[in-house]
Amino acid sequence: MTRCTDADIAFAPTGCADLEELIGIRIAAMRESLERVGRFDPVRARERFQSGFSPEQTCYILFGGKRVGFVVAKRNDGHLLLDHLYIHPDHQGKGIGSTVLARLFRDADAAAMPVRVGALKQSKANRFYQRHGFVQVDEGEWDIYYERQAQ
Repeated sequence: MTRCTDADIAFAPTGCADLEELIGIRIAAMRESLERVGRFDPVRARERFQSGFSPEQTCYILFGGKRVGFVVAKRNDGHLLLDHLYIHPDHQGKGIGSTVLARLFRDADAAAMPVRVGALKQSKANRFYQRHGFVQVDEGEWDIYYERQAQ
């Protein structure tokens, strides 16, 4: 399998007209994890994403020129919040998420800002974030919260 490199990834802006496609990516990416904890509900997933959707803060992730996922990173009170990072299951395991994180880390490190993220309990995302230097800082009913200090 070909591994993704920094040169393979590009970002593209989103607009209001992209909402349905973004929701589809999110639901596809989260479905397995949500089913594992008995919380898969596509209506709730749609409403939850739609209520906080901000096109100007959302970027498509392009791999080979194709939309394969999206990312939302927000600057908040001295840290960067990785609010969403979803790669469609057809494109997971290629290093795309790791490459996106490396870019976010460069920006956060340059600004001396820690990066924060939350992941659904029992999701494979927890191992992914831990592998990339995130340390658990809190835990809620359904999510585990992580932080990676600026390097």
